[in-house]
Amino acid sequence: MGRDRWFFEDFELGALIESQAATVTESQIMDFALMWDPQPFHVSKPDAEASMFGGIIASGFHTLALTFRLIWQGGPHQHTNVGGLGMDKIRWPRPVRAGDTICVKAEVLELRPSSSRPFGHVRLGYTTTNQDGEVVLTAELLHLIQTRPA
Repeated sequence: MGRDRWFFEDFELGALIESQAATVTESQIMDFALMWDPQPFHVSKPDAEASMFGGIIASGFHTLALTFRLIWQGGPHQHTNVGGLGMDKIRWPRPVRAGDTICVKAEVLELRPSSSRPFGHVRLGYTTTNQDGEVVLTAELLHLIQTRPA
């Protein structure tokens, strides 16, 4: 599937979309958390060190946002994704820490054409890993992808 832009018709079950990598900094973790998820183990070094995590960790929502951005930013559906219907089976099996470098693979799990709209439903299974290959997030997202113009 060597296309730069995938329309719904270009997706195949089992196909993989792979992202570039991004390194997460402590300031990014704390900035995100202060705005959206100010739990002590995200924003306070002393509290984080005293927690079960032993230090500052990224919010799971931060990891999710980075995951989506990494796949969307370099993915072949960047210009054909018209929205989303939701997310299922999200899990954070281990935390993301400052200095971690994450990358994402998204596998095409399901394809369903629309009978009345100019898009199809594409379910992608996201797996985000750190620099050691450890899984830090899994989720399934249901994308609406534009069909090829007539």
